[in-house]
Amino acid sequence: MTDSPQRSNHPTGAETLIETLVGCGVDLCFTNPGTSEMHLVAAIDKVPGMRPVLGLFEGVVTGAADGYARMTGKPAATLLHLGPGLANGISNLHNARRAGSAIVNIVGDHATYHQQYDAPLASDIQALAGTFSSWVRSAPDAASLAPLGAQAVAESLRSPGNISTLIVPADTAWDAARMAAKPLPAPRAPRVDVGAIEAAAKALKGASKPAILIGGPAMYEKGLKIAGQISKQTGALLFSDTFNKRIERGAGRVFASTIPYFGEMALDALEGVDLLLIIGTKPPVAFFAYPGKPSLLVPEGCEVAELCERDADVIGALTGLADELDATGVTPDVQPVERPDVPPAGELTSGTIGHTIGALMPEGAIVCDEGVSNSIASFLLTLGCPPHDWLNLTGGSIGIGMPLACGAALGAPDRKVICLEGDGSGMYTVQALWTQARENLDVTTIIFANRTYNILNIEFERTGSGEPGEKATSMLSIGDPDLGWVELAKGMGVEAVRVDTAESFTAAFAAAMAQRGPRLIEAVVP
Repeated sequence: MTDSPQRSNHPTGAETLIETLVGCGVDLCFTNPGTSEMHLVAAIDKVPGMRPVLGLFEGVVTGAADGYARMTGKPAATLLHLGPGLANGISNLHNARRAGSAIVNIVGDHATYHQQYDAPLASDIQALAGTFSSWVRSAPDAASLAPLGAQAVAESLRSPGNISTLIVPADTAWDAARMAAKPLPAPRAPRVDVGAIEAAAKALKGASKPAILIGGPAMYEKGLKIAGQISKQTGALLFSDTFNKRIERGAGRVFASTIPYFGEMALDALEGVDLLLIIGTKPPVAFFAYPGKPSLLVPEGCEVAELCERDADVIGALTGLADELDATGVTPDVQPVERPDVPPAGELTSGTIGHTIGALMPEGAIVCDEGVSNSIASFLLTLGCPPHDWLNLTGGSIGIGMPLACGAALGAPDRKVICLEGDGSGMYTVQALWTQARENLDVTTIIFANRTYNILNIEFERTGSGEPGEKATSMLSIGDPDLGWVELAKGMGVEAVRVDTAESFTAAFAAAMAQRGPRLIEAVVP
């Protein structure tokens, strides 16, 4: 037990931890530290190879780590201050868990001997972390930090990507330790049994109107191609989850229709399907319960068969199924090149915004989509654009868009990032704009400024809550006063412009696509 840092020629526990993380390939740390993490801050400063990126709110930190993992396939670290700091970041860790993103959280704690006094910032960090982490450990001493760090990285890489949380009491960070730990091999994804592949092939052949629902890595170009071959060979309809971790889409790539958000529309899309084969995801369910409406979005009489869950070797399962069906030589249907025209002068709507994005978006762009109801047109009107990636709000917890764009830009610095953001959801993590400015990230943020929580107005009606009165309306509107997004962005160092016509949006978007660096367009829409 110690009450002050031990001075010796040995490295501190914090130094061995950071050196271990770098040796395991974790070289980026999104941070928002406090007093209990100062020795970890000092270690990042001292140990070569770790890049720190500061976020002014923990939801930015965790959301950015999610975006980085989606684009690189490897974890970033987060550095968070005790239980309250972790709690501030949980919303986007929820989204990251739903996405299957690899993240290593480093959460400081009070020194082991100080914990008995129940200091003001004390909390049950393990209980908080357990709600979204697949692996949680607290270091008992400095010597354990490095080996636990190596284990945390390996566990985060368990398929499909998981969240590890390592709790670091302050004295384990400042006490002397021995040396960094060597990397551990990432656990292999379980292979799908041959019998399951044969059963899936038989079911597809025996169905009169089969459909396949895919998710996870099946949404990358390789997986989509194999799924497209199976679809073409069997005549099965090809669907994907409503919201996906990352879709590699655009002209020349196989397109999977997304299951619609609203339950009635989902059931309409699956009408007549007598077999739904699940690959790398789970059966579709309604986001919420509604009076008198089903929770499971599968047509009556439709058989649901599961080839594999998302933690399995999804690409291996698809490959095996294609082999079993003699589909490997089939040429799948792909999305043709099809760009919309730039809209004419006139009213600015979500539709005209979608037309402009579809007309001008460059090849290789990354779209981070939290536009909610306003981004549907952009999604549909960019299907035939040059190849690009689309990142969704996977867990439904708003406040991910701008942080996700930060992480995506850091993970793919040579690609243009476009963030589609609702004005209400954007206010949850507006601090991400400051990080974009500080790191000079090539992100263009489009704010759909309709001054309301539009999706909640829709849901109010769908839940049978009646006509909203004055007080209910006040809880669903974010006008009076209107948010000043140009002023907010400029106050955090991001160039910004407000537009309210189709032609002014086109000019602003074209200018943003022609330049590098962070920019924001406040698009005032009805």
